[in-house]
Amino acid sequence: MSRSHVAEGLLPAEGDVPGSGDQPVLVVENLSVSFATPDGRVQAVRDVSFSVDGEEVLGIVGESGSGKSVTMMAVMGLLPKTATVTGSVRFRGQEILGLPEKELRRHRGNHVAMVFQDPLTSLNPVFTIGNQIAEAIRVHHDVSRREAMAKAVTLLELVGIANAGQRAHEYPHQFSGGMRQRAMIAMSISNDPDLLIADEPTTALDVTIQAQILEVLERAQAAVHSAIVLITHDLGVVAGMADRVLVMYAGRAVELGAVDDVFLHPRHPYTLGLLESLPRLDDDGQERLTPITGSPPSLLHPPAGCTFHPRCRFVRPMCGEVVPELRFVGGLGQRSACHYAEELQAVDQGRG
Repeated sequence: MSRSHVAEGLLPAEGDVPGSGDQPVLVVENLSVSFATPDGRVQAVRDVSFSVDGEEVLGIVGESGSGKSVTMMAVMGLLPKTATVTGSVRFRGQEILGLPEKELRRHRGNHVAMVFQDPLTSLNPVFTIGNQIAEAIRVHHDVSRREAMAKAVTLLELVGIANAGQRAHEYPHQFSGGMRQRAMIAMSISNDPDLLIADEPTTALDVTIQAQILEVLERAQAAVHSAIVLITHDLGVVAGMADRVLVMYAGRAVELGAVDDVFLHPRHPYTLGLLESLPRLDDDGQERLTPITGSPPSLLHPPAGCTFHPRCRFVRPMCGEVVPELRFVGGLGQRSACHYAEELQAVDQGRG
């Protein structure tokens, strides 16, 4: 399969693999996003920094309203004009934050693509699936309609759409939810992007279809050698697919590291709380789950110091006064935004 895809231009030729260099695909530094509202300014994202290497999968997790999607919408340049965005977003070493819309369009779809969580609202209901994928190709490449449609059919086959030649001429309402998401993934990789952003790609799908969509994402990544940023609230999805994980809370990055390190040895109380609220396969059913008490803070008036301190069971006076930096902790290479991250080792050992 891969040889035919290379011949058709679907896959990069050998030795021309995007992301094969040492330079990260994406570097985000001190990104902040706020929105003006009648009640005041909402601090949706505050001083978030991370990078994405070539062909790696970075999972971003957190509760609703933690800033996951807003962060990546800022990277894509898709926020409304009411948003105030500061910081730095570099793609392949080039600063893209603040670029004119015309230049951003060249990045979107061609170098960076996004799979949205609701494919029905992302697809145009009056055009066939095949035409929409073909148009996405023709926007960035000088090819005929016939060539673009042929590649659209090939992409639909790649993501597992049966009878792709026939289904390409159908409309979004004729596809099931899982098939529409497959079609969106096919569209997102139509121009061999270096970075694929998947925003809650399995939302509202049943468990079986969720697993299939994740397999399709992995297949798509292998086809175009892209890096993936996977936005989700499902820790199981991150554990099964991501290489590293960024944990966000109330607009801030609170922990970052390799998935195994963060899940096995959490160094932030919020991450620990998320993990303790999940059932474990090795549990005999005798231990009760431990929920995180309280509610996320208002982003109009976030608490001083650590934003998690009102809900933290390890809180101390310093937590409500000084904002903790996202710093390296221990010898595991992970980073935590907790003043007392090292002291969580004792709790970690107690978890067994």
